[in-house]
This record gives sequence, C-alpha cells and structure tokens, in this order.
Amino acid sequence: MPTSLTERAPQPDQSAASTRRVPHPKVVLAVILATYLMIILDATIIITALPKIRHTLGFSATGLSWVQSAYTLTFGGFLLLGARAGDLLGRRRVFVAGIAVFTFASLLGGLAQSSTWLLAARALQGIGAAIAAPSTLALLQISFREGPERARAIGAYSAVAGGGGSIGLVLGGMLTTWVSWRWALFINVPIGVLLMTLAPRYLPESEPKHGHFDLAGAATSTLGMAALVFGFVRAASSGWSDPATVTSFVIGVLLLAAFVVNERRAEQPITPLHLFASRERSGSYAVRMLVVSGMFAMFFFLTQFFQGVLGYSALGAGVAFLPVTAVMFAAARLAPRIGPRMGNIRLLAGGVAVALVGMVLLSRITSDTHYFPMIAIPMLLLGVGIGTALTPLTSYGVAGVAPGDAGAASGLVNVAQQLGASLGLGILVTVFAAASHAPAHPARTASANVLARQELAHGVATALRGSALFLALGLIVVVTVMWRPATAAAPVAAFDLELGDEAA
Repeated sequence: MPTSLTERAPQPDQSAASTRRVPHPKVVLAVILATYLMIILDATIIITALPKIRHTLGFSATGLSWVQSAYTLTFGGFLLLGARAGDLLGRRRVFVAGIAVFTFASLLGGLAQSSTWLLAARALQGIGAAIAAPSTLALLQISFREGPERARAIGAYSAVAGGGGSIGLVLGGMLTTWVSWRWALFINVPIGVLLMTLAPRYLPESEPKHGHFDLAGAATSTLGMAALVFGFVRAASSGWSDPATVTSFVIGVLLLAAFVVNERRAEQPITPLHLFASRERSGSYAVRMLVVSGMFAMFFFLTQFFQGVLGYSALGAGVAFLPVTAVMFAAARLAPRIGPRMGNIRLLAGGVAVALVGMVLLSRITSDTHYFPMIAIPMLLLGVGIGTALTPLTSYGVAGVAPGDAGAASGLVNVAQQLGASLGLGILVTVFAAASHAPAHPARTASANVLARQELAHGVATALRGSALFLALGLIVVVTVMWRPATAAAPVAAFDLELGDEAA
C-alpha cells in the first residue's frame, strides 16, 4: 500500500518558515512532490509486473514476494534513522543523498540479470527511500510560511500521497505491457538525476544539529524483521522443520530482543519505548500493521489472479485495482469531515469492519468468477473501509506525545505500515503455497491450463481468507485494546501533517 508519512521539521526552522518565503516556491514544491511521488510509485509500480518478473528471472511462487518485501523492509527499518540523519546533517543534504541512492538502485534493478541481483537492488532502493522520504515533508515545512500558503502545499503533498499508489499500478501496467517490466525501474533514473540537479539550487537547507545515530537500533530491528519474514517464506518452500527455517526464526527473535535491550540503554534511541505506554497509541500501531498486512497481500495475490486466471494484461490488472485505490483516496479525504460527528474510535472500528466485509466477499473468488460484480464490489468496500480508517489510525499514532517525541511517533506510523506489509506478505505466502499446487512452469495443454488456473485461484482465495483474518484481528484490537468510554465520542484530532497514502 502507499506510504503514510508524517514528519516534524526541526523547531527553529519552523519558526523561520513562518516569516520567510523561498525565491521559487513552485519549483521547490515540484521537486518535493516529484520525489515523494517517485518513492510512493515504487511501492506499487512493480506489482503488476510481478508475473513477468517471475518468468524472466526464475523466481519461485514464494520467492517472488521478496521483490516487494526487500523494498518495504529496508524502507521501514531505516526510516527513523533517515529522519535522524536529516536532523543531524541537514535536510537538503540528506534529501539529495537519498535520491542518489534510490536512483542508482533503480538503475541496478532495471539491469538485473538474476533474482538475487534484483532483490539486492530493491533493498538498496528501500534504504534510499528511507533516507529521502522524511526530509520531503520537513523541507516543505521550512519552505512555506505557516497559514494558507503551507496548507495549500500540504494539500498537494497529501494528494500525491493518496493518489500515488493508484498511478503506480496503472503506470507499471502500461510500461510492462508496452515496453518491459524493467522500465518500471528505469523510469526513476532520469527523474532522479533531474531532482538531484534542481534540489541543491532551489531547496533551503536546515541547520545541522549535534547528536548520535542509533545504528544498533536500526540494524537489529531491520535484520530481525527480515529474518522473521525469511523464515515464513522459507517455510512455504521447505517446510517448518527445515533447519534454515528454524534458524531464521531463532535469529529473528534474538535480534528483536537485542533491539529492545538496545533501545532501553541507548542515549538517543531510534524508537523511544515509552511511546508504547499508551494503549490507544500502541494499539493503533498494531492495527495499522494488521490492516496493511491484509491489504498489501491482497494486491500481491490479486494481480496474479487477474493475469494468471482472468488473462488480463499487466495494464488491465493495474486498471482493475482502481475501484479500491481510487475509492480509498476519496474516503481518506472525506473521513476528517465525518469524524467529529461519529467519534474517533467509532470511525476507526466502522472502517475496519467495512473493509473486513469486503475482504471476506473477495476471498470467495474461484477460477469462474467474473470481475463484476464479485470482485469490483468487494474492492469498493475495501476502498471505503480502509480509506475511512486511515485518518483516525494516524491520529491515534501521533496523539498525546511530547514535542520532542513527535518525529519518532510520526515515523513509527510509517514503520508500522512498511513492516506490516513485509511480515503479512511473508506469512500469507506460506498459506498460498500450502493451498496452491500449480506447476512451476506454464502448462502446455488445454486441460492442464484449466487445472493450473483452478489451482492458482484456490491458492489466491485461501490467501485472501488470511488477509480477512488479519483485518478481523485488527478489529478485535480496536474494540478490546483501544476502545474506552472516554474516547468513543472523541473527535478526530486535527493535525496538518497527515498523509493518507495507503496503496500497496
């Protein structure tokens, strides 16, 4: 799903921005929006190309999930470190460095000649995105004066965040169908070079600060989550008793335990653990992970259903997702107007419940299911439900924190999203593999083709039932952990930096 990013710019720069006007505001805004759109697109632009990538580079059905997970894991794992780097080294400097890494990694990915090569490039892309993304909104803040000017800029930023995922699905389908899947990555190269040329000339720089990097925290959290995801994917292909599977889970647990210990002792921890003391806040992170797990897996498996069962082109598959992505964007824009009347927690519970109904209906697909109404209508419900839930989820994630923790709390919103996408997909890949016994190579006879489509459809439907289970667990957390009589009627908090982009 798209990336939801909420970030706080350094306080001194905020005050300066209220009295200062940048010389070329339109160029500044264009550079920031283009960068963030590029990062958002790469969360979804590759989805409709996955069947082609599998055929070209020889991925297994389960290993294919790493094309997405390699990006989201490193993006989420290093995001807070990227934000910290911007604070300490200067936002513009870090912004340009992140674009450079992202652009180079995109070139490497487009040139990939093996599955390992592509996965390494995708992981490097995620690191570049984690370096650049936190600075995009911070630079926007210090470039536009507080009031209508900044509100308009943030509105444009939010529109890019919300619509970027939809654009990525369609654009990826167009490039894959008309040229090659490689251009879904190559397209970043000329854009990145142009942005690196314009940024030092037009963007303002923030004042560097003194402080420390929590490298141990970033490394143990990212590697720990990667080990867990690898364990699930390995279990899908080699079984739960496989030595590599067991070893991966053990290493993952040990690394995450080391992460908690490190954060307790670190002078300036990347993730202050006291942020989890609030039931509402910690519950919102858990719900976000569960909801994104279900939705992200839906995109991954349904694109294979569209192309492998219904026979759509990559472009057709991208267009087929518009009922969920476009409606999700519209619902996210309307939710703040509905929230004050319903109450924060009711809006959240209602949104997740509607999404759950949509996912349950979608999980009933078979090889004979037609797109309309059995797929299109459930996707509309998913778009309405998830889009409605985004605003209160983000609000709870940043509400009630001290000013000094605002950056970390808002960063955790995005971390929960990226890591949820990776972990959920890793888990449901094992479900898909257990339910689907489709042959590794394309069938050559008509009857074999029919059987292969039936097996693929059964595997996808079973995985979507897993997605529905994630949403059901998210609803349970909302009701049992977050719901309190005092909060049931609370309005949605107003915060001007919420970016409701969830598309992949």
